[in-house]
Parts: sequence; structure tokens; C-alpha cells
Amino acid sequence: MSASAPSGASGASGAPSGASGASGISGASSPSAPTPPPSNSVSNAPSIAQTNPPGFASFTQPPQTATSFFKIAENQMITIAWNLTSVIAIPTSLTLNAVGDNGNTYPVGSDPSGHVPGTATSVVWDIYSYNQAHPGTPLAQGSYTLHMWDDRGPTATARAGYMSPNTALSFAMYTPQAYTPLSSGWSCTGCSSALANRPALAGVLLALLLVLVSGVRVLRRAGV
Repeated sequence: MSASAPSGASGASGAPSGASGASGISGASSPSAPTPPPSNSVSNAPSIAQTNPPGFASFTQPPQTATSFFKIAENQMITIAWNLTSVIAIPTSLTLNAVGDNGNTYPVGSDPSGHVPGTATSVVWDIYSYNQAHPGTPLAQGSYTLHMWDDRGPTATARAGYMSPNTALSFAMYTPQAYTPLSSGWSCTGCSSALANRPALAGVLLALLLVLVSGVRVLRRAGV
């Protein structure tokens, strides 16, 4: 006589009724895989053929061909303007810094880092207000070189369709001295020293003076 299986058994698997697969937890769901980033997340620049020339910036104000001098005084602004040529990958922003011959670097414009929008073509720099706000590191008298670059940084290499860094613009700044009238005791402190340091010039002036005096005496004797 054969034995029969107990009532309610669920076959050979032995899994309890209502089990939901290998997880063993009813209603549980496995975590979803992360969505991969879009292929253009690193750069939104268009595809640029390598046959295109590298882009560049050329300054139109002040001119690159001559050194301009700017006075550090109230209401004396510096306007820096430029054109971009062959730039296909428009940068998100541009950075402009002035590097002085004293070794210091100063942000150009009103942004504390010298940033302007990538579509900008000029920036106005209030150098007097900058000095008032930064008494510890003011702009000093001397020569400066403007450094301008795009999102890739100041040392980026030339690349088709991208703006190359530019350091072609030089200018100078000076601090005006207060006016002192002659009636207040002003004197040319460097005039006498200039003659002392140039004996040949002093000798020529003395010779001319002697010739003039001698000529006057000769004219008097002649009765002219």
C-alpha cells in the first residue's frame, strides 16, 4: 500500500506558498542601474574639423601696437575691448588678469576672479575703486601685461576652433602727484643734480655764457 503525500504540500520545491523568487521578500525590487551621462556632458562644443585654424583674440582698445598709460585716479576707467576670430567653440566665460612687473596678478573688471561672459567683447575696469577695496595689494605704478584665456585655462595649447590664450597687450599705470605752486616753495629738485651729473652739458652752457658776455664787451668798445 503506497503512502500519499501530506495534504497542502507544494511539490518537490519545498518553497513556502506566496514566496516571490530568490529574494525571499515579497514586493521587493532590485535597485535601478544609474543613467549614463550624455555623451556631450564634458563639452557642449560642436564637432570641429581639424582643418579649421585655431581661434584667437585681438585687442582693439587699448591698441596692442603701443603702450598706453593710465592714471590711477578717481573716475579714471580702463576700457579693454577685443574681437574673436575663427572661434567656433564659444567659451562659457573668459578670464582677464593683469600681471604687473612687481610680480602681482590682479583681476580685470568687477568680478573678483576676472571672469566675463564668453560672448563679451569688452570690460570696464575701475582701477581707483579696486585700490580702495584692496589697500593691502593695490595696483602700483609700473608696467602690466594682460593675460586672457577661455575655459581651458591660461596654458591651453592651440586647437582648431578654440580661442588661444593671449598675452599680447601691455600697458602702464601711474599715480599723479599733487600740484604744488611756486609760491608754496616748489623747486625742481632734479634740475641741479641733472647738470651736476652731465659736466659736458654744464661746460657748453658756460662757454655760451662767456661768448655772450665777450660779445657785449666788444660791441661796447666799438661804440655800437
